[in-house]
Amino acid sequence: MEPALLNEVPSLDLSDFTSGNTEQKDKFVADLGAAFTNIGFVAIKNHGLSDALRLSLYESVQHFFSLPDDQKKQYEHPELFGQRGYIGKGKETAKGFKVADLKEFYHVGQPDPVGEMPGNVFPEELPEFKEYTLEVYKTFENAGKTLLRAIAIYLELPETYFEDKVKNGDSILRALHYFPIPNPELVPEGAVRAAAHGDINLITLLMGASAEGLEVLRRDGQWIAITALPDQIVVNVGDMLDRLTNHKLKSTIHRVVNPPREKMGTSRYSIPFFMHPRADMNLTSLESCISTENPKLYVDMTAGEFLDERLRELGLKK
Repeated sequence: MEPALLNEVPSLDLSDFTSGNTEQKDKFVADLGAAFTNIGFVAIKNHGLSDALRLSLYESVQHFFSLPDDQKKQYEHPELFGQRGYIGKGKETAKGFKVADLKEFYHVGQPDPVGEMPGNVFPEELPEFKEYTLEVYKTFENAGKTLLRAIAIYLELPETYFEDKVKNGDSILRALHYFPIPNPELVPEGAVRAAAHGDINLITLLMGASAEGLEVLRRDGQWIAITALPDQIVVNVGDMLDRLTNHKLKSTIHRVVNPPREKMGTSRYSIPFFMHPRADMNLTSLESCISTENPKLYVDMTAGEFLDERLRELGLKK
């Protein structure tokens, strides 16, 4: 039987999983699995991010993006393929689209890089930017690891299945600025803040944005608006987890629409955390997720190979 279509994202409490109460833990796993199977998104509270830290982070991010373009460009490193530091306006185009998104962003990666992973780049004039982004990075990495334990149980894998795969993983905290458009008539036809896309990674953790605009594509083709309450984060399945589970857990297509014309002159800020595994993680679909009814959909590849493919599709890597 088809699960009911949802008009809102299910809300769950992460403390139900970590509290030690077996019944609550089992229910959390079942509800998380159902949400990720059905709509691919869930709202989570008790995730470890304090309101004070969230507000401090947004303040430092807004401060950075208010700097002159020439100043911001000092922290742009094309040789890092958009994986660290500043990425300027018009640089990223969603897969399948011809017009670049109306945004600029800043990437912070693993605080202690391993192997060939690049080191971080931080704006020298804003020491608090480094302090708050790294603190949030670690907070979300911990919450993400806990959620992956619940996902492993739902998939009938050992609870620690993802632990070694995400340890020192190539996760990214992305500070996004959807800049004001004072003259909407000059915007290229079809350009939006973030065109419809699926995320590349295992799971994405997103704190509340500074304005509405996020929409999710439901299975029946209907776009529904998503907003997180102040004490919640929104978590969604990425393409890597979709591949691993042979589309059992759904990487839902989502977008950020342009605001009404009267609000086009305002900024929108958003800070997602993209939880990536190590590059050598094998994304071959799990045997338990393949059947006669659900034949294998994806070719075998590692997380590193898949990331490389997607960076080329996004125009960040030539």
